Amino acid sequence: MKRAENKKRKKWPWIIAIIGLVVGGLALTIYIDLTSTLKDMYEPIDREQSTKRENTVIFDKKEPFSVLILGVDEREGDKGRSDTMIVMTVNPTLKSTKMVSIPRDTYTEIVGHGTQDKLNHAFAFGGIQMSLDSVENLLDMPIDYVAEVNMEGFQDVVNAVGGITVTNTMDFTQDSFDFQAGQLTLSGEEALSYVRMRKEDPNGDWGRQDRQRQVIQGVLSQGKSFNSLLNYRSVFSALGDNVKTNMSFDEMVDVQKNYRDAADKIEQLHFEKGTGQRMNGGIWYYMMDEEELQEVVDTLKQHLEL
Repeated sequence: MKRAENKKRKKWPWIIAIIGLVVGGLALTIYIDLTSTLKDMYEPIDREQSTKRENTVIFDKKEPFSVLILGVDEREGDKGRSDTMIVMTVNPTLKSTKMVSIPRDTYTEIVGHGTQDKLNHAFAFGGIQMSLDSVENLLDMPIDYVAEVNMEGFQDVVNAVGGITVTNTMDFTQDSFDFQAGQLTLSGEEALSYVRMRKEDPNGDWGRQDRQRQVIQGVLSQGKSFNSLLNYRSVFSALGDNVKTNMSFDEMVDVQKNYRDAADKIEQLHFEKGTGQRMNGGIWYYMMDEEELQEVVDTLKQHLEL
């Protein structure tokens, strides 16, 4: 009996060593692929930090930060428009994220272009930099990072994480897809149509904003799952092809390490008290309600601990 037990003991170190080599090799492969992908995503902008901040955000100290997500609908021969503009503030201490969608037709100053126009035109005039500067000016608060997402390609990200689950509040049809009220599991193509629907929604652009939040939250949640880890190459490839950001590789690693719990609680804020106004030859603009704008900004600043 003792000899048999000794043989079993001798086998275990070899089994553990083999498992260690496999896991270590997988971790190394993932790290190499991740490094390459994040470097492809990195696109610096012409500033080191927001002029509305006295000090740079330090991720190791778990300081809150903000990010602007630009969902860009690019067409061939056209620089595109940022049809989706979402500002997110992330607070790891409170383990929460706040987000607000800014109506794309918002009438405001286009910083660097010398005009008052629809906010989503800033991207066509000056890309990520002008969009960032214009949103920061509108909200009068620091925007630390910006991410440009190709909305056509975003469906690849949804597919790469194995689809997402959302809770739909109404029956509607969009792009030949029928969306029933209740909990739905969406593919990438379905998710893109789900967030694009606006005309049938009695809440208009605000209903669309809520669907955008659901999709983003679904990707964040599904992205942490085991199935997504198994499909990591597909996830990395989809991200690298469709996302550009001024957040560096080291900063992304720090956020993943220190801020992941903040994705568990996402609160949606709204701009809904503004009014429509036609100007400049009948063009429709969204005019912000100044009191509501200030309330939202104050909430975001408080979340940033400013």
